[in-house]
Amino acid sequence: MDTQVTATFKILKPAKEVFEAIVDPEKVGNFWFSSSSERWEQGKTVTLRYNEYDAQGDIKVLEIEDDKKIVFSWGEDGQETVVTITLKESENMSTIIEVNESGLKEDDPEIVNKMLGQKEGWVYVLTCLKGYLENGVNTLRGSLIH
Repeated sequence: MDTQVTATFKILKPAKEVFEAIVDPEKVGNFWFSSSSERWEQGKTVTLRYNEYDAQGDIKVLEIEDDKKIVFSWGEDGQETVVTITLKESENMSTIIEVNESGLKEDDPEIVNKMLGQKEGWVYVLTCLKGYLENGVNTLRGSLIH
């Protein structure tokens, strides 16, 4: 059973702008987390906070390729997954962003619910990112009800 989840969107902005919105702690709060402890760079552990859910967690940034790729791991020990975000810019300065999360445990009795939840979450994050970058909307973040 393939336990990867993938979400893909087209954002009408150059890859550099999409990349910076994710890795820059001043920008990520406009569409995703409430705050990021620092800029996402390869080898760093970054603390992310969701004020709305009174939650925080760390990500380990595994790989960064400016304007093209971000790879990080997150989750509790023994339950970590790897997220790969790829950015492909087209001729008209729009970007195809793909998020792939892998490492969900096939033998987990809740695997289907977890996969659906992660897919829903990534589609929501990308929707908020699109709204923020294309239209300046920064009020969508933190509105998903679980």
